[in-house]
Amino acid sequence: MTRINEITCRSILNRSGIPGVDYGINPYVGCMHKCQYCYAVFMKKFTGHTEPWGDFVDVKINAPSVLERQLKKLKKKSDILFGTVCDAYQPLEKRYRITRQCLEKLIGHPHAVSILTKSPLVLEDLDLLRKLRDVEVGFTIVTLDEKVRRVFEPGTLPPERRFHTINVMSCNNIPTWIFVAPVLPYFSDQTAMLRKLMIKARNAGTRYILFDTLNPYPRVWRNVTRLVKKHFPRALPSFREYEKDADRYGAALMKKISAIGLEERVSCKFAFGCGG
Repeated sequence: MTRINEITCRSILNRSGIPGVDYGINPYVGCMHKCQYCYAVFMKKFTGHTEPWGDFVDVKINAPSVLERQLKKLKKKSDILFGTVCDAYQPLEKRYRITRQCLEKLIGHPHAVSILTKSPLVLEDLDLLRKLRDVEVGFTIVTLDEKVRRVFEPGTLPPERRFHTINVMSCNNIPTWIFVAPVLPYFSDQTAMLRKLMIKARNAGTRYILFDTLNPYPRVWRNVTRLVKKHFPRALPSFREYEKDADRYGAALMKKISAIGLEERVSCKFAFGCGG
């Protein structure tokens, strides 16, 4: 059972080190999606929680008023991303509406707003998204295999729901993109899977797909390989190959994705370098 806490924050608009992003907004600390490859697990050390990452969520109940104050101090148009270390539309958003209230504060401002989520709950804020001057919505889709999703993303809804949400957004002239992060060796780097993903993305109306490789942070790597051993032992050699030579893997993956993207007429971008 997830432990829920209501907290207050001093700042909600925080400087980001992500290329192309000036500020991140994270209405929650922790995430109910419980993605087993989540790089944001490092945040736990700042929370004081003893529960495993994914078993607690802190709700920043004063985030909208803090954002309103901080926006007044911004002197120029900035790029703002919702969800750099949490999903702003995790299930608790249905109850608290912190993300929605923050979006309301951004209406009338010139800032470029981007949202990264795995949830169709974002559709409930379509009315606000239409009012923003510069907005796009990204959807993380790591796998199209339901068995793999249930193991690695147990708190999420099936990817078909995300493709449907992309289609609705596109039909309402809200730019969308897909984030394949991380690319899981064996599961999401196969040619057939990549082609199927690109076709579904193109048909749903997404603008582009951004790919990133699995970051082998020790804690994340141990957890992911533990699950692979338990549920998909046949995939373990592929993970070992990636671990042995991530540069070679990244270069080959980029070449493969680029070729399929050209064939399927889908714009593909990369968050990892030419060497992985």
